[in-house]
Amino acid sequence: MSQMTAVNVIRIEKGKGAEVAERFAKPKSVHTFPGFVRMELWMKESTEDHDELHVCTTWEDEKYFTEWREKRAIEKAKIRAEQEKNQTGKPPHNPILGTELSTYVTMVQHLPAK
Repeated sequence: MSQMTAVNVIRIEKGKGAEVAERFAKPKSVHTFPGFVRMELWMKESTEDHDELHVCTTWEDEKYFTEWREKRAIEKAKIRAEQEKNQTGKPPHNPILGTELSTYVTMVQHLPAK
């Protein structure tokens, strides 16, 4: 088993990055999932036409990440179905322009000297 990190790059309307980042301020269920190591949220600096957040989650092994994604997909589908059932008007504006997920296997890691 080797650690892996998933990086979800979120492109956001210019000036809305901090607003979307607030959605990540409080820990969610991912923090309690088996195999979860840590989450970091990075904002790319100096983008001209959009803001960009990188949601980085590190896992003990890729199998834990895969299990979490499958569980999350089921949960999101249930939420979407419920929202569609209760839909009474237009959905609120979403500043997210798109996302791209990449995964990386940790090959070398250096930690602070003790």
